[in-house]
Amino acid sequence: MTLIIESRQVYTQLGVAINVTGIAQVKVHGQNKEMLEAACQQFLGKSDTEIESIAKETLEGHQRAIMGNMTVEEIYQDRTKFSQHVFEVASSDLINMGISVVSYTITDVSDDEGYLASLGRSRTSQVVRDARIGEAEATKDADIKKSLAEEVTMRSKYFNDIEIAKAAREFELKRAAYDIDINTAQARANLAYSLQEATTKQRIKEEQMQILVVERSQQIALQEQEIMRREKELEAQIRRPAEAEKYRLEKLAVANGIEAILRAEAIAESIKLKGDAEAFAIEAKAKAEAEQMAKKADAWKEYKEAAMVDMVLDVLPKVKLLDCSARRETRSLSVS
Repeated sequence: MTLIIESRQVYTQLGVAINVTGIAQVKVHGQNKEMLEAACQQFLGKSDTEIESIAKETLEGHQRAIMGNMTVEEIYQDRTKFSQHVFEVASSDLINMGISVVSYTITDVSDDEGYLASLGRSRTSQVVRDARIGEAEATKDADIKKSLAEEVTMRSKYFNDIEIAKAAREFELKRAAYDIDINTAQARANLAYSLQEATTKQRIKEEQMQILVVERSQQIALQEQEIMRREKELEAQIRRPAEAEKYRLEKLAVANGIEAILRAEAIAESIKLKGDAEAFAIEAKAKAEAEQMAKKADAWKEYKEAAMVDMVLDVLPKVKLLDCSARRETRSLSVS
């Protein structure tokens, strides 16, 4: 049979009154002789209602006793434990009456003061709080993990940036070293080229000067030959005719009896002509030598212009000496 066990306003261990409703399935155990005898002794002459009432009261008494030994939270939160206690205690008691408890279950727990509602709200708040805390902690953990991941990422990025900067710096240093080597080699090559070019130009200039000196030497030789030709020409055109004229005059003077005068005059004339011829020759020679020295000076003017002056000064005294000598000789003959 099914029994509904209600316990109203029972004070629990902490003094909170609650209501508990349970359902129990009980029966008279007819298969066990001893239990059947006990049931007969206990309920002989009683109606089913009376038997049900006895069993119900017994179960309710044990239910109330167990409620008094437990807190509201234990009953509310662990109904299985509460049902197990009631089932064990009630079974040991009812079995002596020949009744066995098949099952016992709590169907409702309530109170008239709203304690369970408050407990639910408190629990709800606690759950919400725990949920929020858990969410906050989860968020914190997620943020921490995110921050750690970002830190690792940034460290990797910075490390890569540093490595890239190091590689760029090494590249720039190597390129600068290569540029220095290349520029040094280029400068050396340019310097060698400049030196070689200067040396070549100097050699070309020296060869040109040698050629110019040879040309001037040849010109001087030709001028000297020209001077000798002119001297021979003067010899043939002036000196020899003058000597012939002198000889003719001497012969005429001897023949006419005025040999001494004619001789003197002839000598004077000859000397004069000779002086004029020598003066002309000297002047021509001086001009030729002056031209020769001018060409020499042109050839050597890159060395020193003083060479021309030195040459002219070297020749002029000779010209002057010859001219003075000729004039003295002419004057001496004229006076005598």
